[in-house]
Amino acid sequence: MSEVINKTVDEATQVAIMDQCPTADVPARSPLAHQDQSSKVAPQNPGVFLWEDALKTHLVLRGDANNADFRQGIEAATGLDLPEALQSTQSDDWALGWIAPDEWLLTGPGDQAFAMETTLRKHLSGHYAVINVSGGQTLVRLAGPEARSVLMKSCPYDVHDRNFPIGKIVNTVLAKSQATIRRLGENDWELVVRRSFADYIWRWLMDASGEYGLHLGQPDAATAARQSNPSRANPVEG
Repeated sequence: MSEVINKTVDEATQVAIMDQCPTADVPARSPLAHQDQSSKVAPQNPGVFLWEDALKTHLVLRGDANNADFRQGIEAATGLDLPEALQSTQSDDWALGWIAPDEWLLTGPGDQAFAMETTLRKHLSGHYAVINVSGGQTLVRLAGPEARSVLMKSCPYDVHDRNFPIGKIVNTVLAKSQATIRRLGENDWELVVRRSFADYIWRWLMDASGEYGLHLGQPDAATAARQSNPSRANPVEG
């Protein structure tokens, strides 16, 4: 069902919320909540860090990129420029990635889904769509000096620096499944995966990372700083 907001104004905004936000007595569970994400810690200098960035807002936006009103509405609501093909834009809290010629994925804090959807609908008009798919997918993060090595043997897409710069985003095959991959930093990658395949992809990535030394969890600040040093990268010369 839809919830009507701003009932005092002439043109009320409707958002298809469908009671999807749990109350305080109903704990939210991510697609990987059943996985023990802290049980495997590499003893020294892990090559790969793997963790779930769980319970985020995922909004699919559809519209005409050539329509100035649509572009301006997205920018006004999110503070982000509408990215071109295979590109993404990001602020401190929100990221907007190109998915298809008329489709983008907006991700951000999980407790702001309703507020952001409402804001988008206030600023958009005409032919467009905003779909909340937060419950149907999750974010898996892959970092470390060997993160790219894991991707190289998990998907057919060329993830070398010369073809996959920071900020690029693609939809591709991953371990006989599908994922949306975005490069966040020198050794930092984000994978958007469907809920139904999350467990399978998680286990695949754990197995594929084993030979490099796997740490389940985020790197601490000091480790992250060392991992982001370009001198640690190991590019393959063509």
